[in-house]
Amino acid sequence: MSYECVNSLILNVRPYLPYGGVCQERDGVSGAVVSVFRVPETLPEEVLQKMGALDSQKAQANVPVCKLEDLTSADAIIFGTPTRFGNMCGQMRQFLDSTGGLWSKNALVGKVGSVFTSSATQHGGQESTILSFHFTLLHHGMIIVGLPLYLCRADAN
Repeated sequence: MSYECVNSLILNVRPYLPYGGVCQERDGVSGAVVSVFRVPETLPEEVLQKMGALDSQKAQANVPVCKLEDLTSADAIIFGTPTRFGNMCGQMRQFLDSTGGLWSKNALVGKVGSVFTSSATQHGGQESTILSFHFTLLHHGMIIVGLPLYLCRADAN
């Protein structure tokens, strides 16, 4: 199955991935300009070292840190976050908490938004992470778009 865009689409992907991995692939939407940003890291370097995430963080150094104006310039925004006890990680929450000025100006109203997540376990709280993330997108007036399960199945046409 392929998707074609009639007009150009500016798609900004905002992952926070302390160990890298999930957001390696960003091709696949014909006619889209895809920009990948990361949210600011809030953990000290010594904590990242103890977590075993310091090398991955350094490997992502070339990925620009998202600024609030990057959100307003996009047609669609896909956020990515690891699952932490059924919620988004603190770095993503802190970034989203900084968007109050955008909210007061209705700057994200009508923009398409979506979320992806990953965890180390099968039942790690992915669904609750996505649902809790949706509250923020809805509060901003964004249009939430998901990928139905039947499109993810190998036998889908």
